[in-house]
Amino acid sequence: MADQQPRQLETERPASKRIRALGALVPFLAPYKLMIALAGLALLFTAGISLALPIAARQVVDNFDAGALTDGWFGAAIALAALLAVGTALRYYLVTRLGERVVADIRKAVFDRMIGMSPAFFERIMTGEVLSRITTDTTLILTVIGQSVSVALRNILILLGGIALMLVTSLKMTLMVLWPIPVIFIPIIVLGRRVRQLSRENQDWIAASSGDASEQLLSSQTVQAFTHEGISRAKFARVTEKSYGTAKTRILWRAVMTAIVIFIAFAGVVGFLWMGAADVRTGEISIGELVQFMIYTVMVAGAVGALTEIWGELQRAAGATERLVELLHADDAVTEPAQPRPLPERAEGRIAFENVRFHYPSRPMEAALEGVSFTVNPGETVALVGPSGAGKSTIIQLLLRFYDPQEGRVLLDGIDLREMERDAFRRRIALVPQDPVIFADTARENIRFGRPDASDAEVEAAANTAAADSFLRTLPEGYDTYVGERGLMLSGGQKQRVAIARAILRDAPVMLLDEATSALDAESEQLVQRAVEELAEGRTTLIVAHRLATVKKADRILVFDQGRIVAQGTHESLVAEGGLYARLARLQFTEGMAAE
Repeated sequence: MADQQPRQLETERPASKRIRALGALVPFLAPYKLMIALAGLALLFTAGISLALPIAARQVVDNFDAGALTDGWFGAAIALAALLAVGTALRYYLVTRLGERVVADIRKAVFDRMIGMSPAFFERIMTGEVLSRITTDTTLILTVIGQSVSVALRNILILLGGIALMLVTSLKMTLMVLWPIPVIFIPIIVLGRRVRQLSRENQDWIAASSGDASEQLLSSQTVQAFTHEGISRAKFARVTEKSYGTAKTRILWRAVMTAIVIFIAFAGVVGFLWMGAADVRTGEISIGELVQFMIYTVMVAGAVGALTEIWGELQRAAGATERLVELLHADDAVTEPAQPRPLPERAEGRIAFENVRFHYPSRPMEAALEGVSFTVNPGETVALVGPSGAGKSTIIQLLLRFYDPQEGRVLLDGIDLREMERDAFRRRIALVPQDPVIFADTARENIRFGRPDASDAEVEAAANTAAADSFLRTLPEGYDTYVGERGLMLSGGQKQRVAIARAILRDAPVMLLDEATSALDAESEQLVQRAVEELAEGRTTLIVAHRLATVKKADRILVFDQGRIVAQGTHESLVAEGGLYARLARLQFTEGMAAE
């Protein structure tokens, strides 16, 4: 299988905004102005002390024979060192805490945005890539806010302050030392572009690797059942090696840039030492002044080298920020109305589809629904049947407003879903999906997911109604048993009954059952069917089913084929009418009895 570039939000990534992309972090930093101000003061304090230390060193050297005066300067140096230690510790605490706080806010903001995105969004980006951005990219930003920015500012202060004090000490030697600085920025600018491009590519491959690993691990049983482990390992290894390859190239370019910068910088230092030694011999400067100047030179050179390293980190963080901003500003096909209409206080549960036409975003040329219109009256139980791909589950998707139709309207209690807040009308709907979702939690909390404020007694009553109480009580810790990731401790039928109990507990006026009994054995199906019939009393219920035995008692049956309603009526009338439903019924009931 040929390797491809990792999937991205757009067909092509937008060009890097360079360091300016870090400006997107300002809104996250704004609430912590006091912490930033305190960190800034600590930074100024420690930089000032660092710049004062060479002056103390000069006095010690020039007054070495002065006795008590020298002792005083040694004491001053120790005091400065103590102040420097306290100031540095305070700066570290404030800056690191700020970084952790901001990154936590960013992670929450991205997750809050992603958890509300419609399924159409996740047709264009893998969940694993989103997780990679929330973890890997925010870690890069943490490094920048919690370390790199502080170190960069400190080194800028050391650089500027050191140059100023060097000029005061000796103009001639300062010019000798400073001439390489303009030259240093040439490789930083030229090679920095390449480093930035490689950093972005490296992060893309890391995200692709995470996405592939997530998909394979979540489907590990299927992978193992089809003995696909070797192929999966090879595929993950290829993507991981691509990530390593770009990282290796990026590291090489940064190493070359660092080598050039350090050589130029220290060539200037050697020239200064040569000139300084000559000036000491001629008496133009004292040994103490030379020592002071030499310390400032080393500090300035170290600051330039540190800024070179930090520049690369800032470029990587800029790429990471761009990727996170893409998620925060990603367009969603399903949007909230600017001025949502309130739902009626008394929920009736009336459902209406008016000439609905819909194509899934991933299949724009293929109509999932074509001119579908029907009404479900309050308290009515309507079954949706038909062959696979006929559009039955699409009705459920549109009714929950996971997607919006391209034409027509979907109404609940007479109001277009697009005119209401999604949270508001979804609270009036309970869903049992075709593939029940079980979370890595206890059985009790999985049921309580339907109504978080429900009591233990209500949870157990819902489980009893869904024919789940008997098997839940036999688990090692009963309802409080941890059921594993995706409910691995439970069978398919048990998962289905937990999902039904969750919907029962929600106690919503509208019930949506999408193949709700598909994974049940015959005995459990009968128990659940009776529970569903009791639950449907007084509620609007839509039942999607392939197994027609589960829909025979529905008030009305809608028969779907190729995205259209081709027939509707009761079970008896549709059988008598002939057509698609009668053929499906004959295949299931007659052949089923013959098999028995």
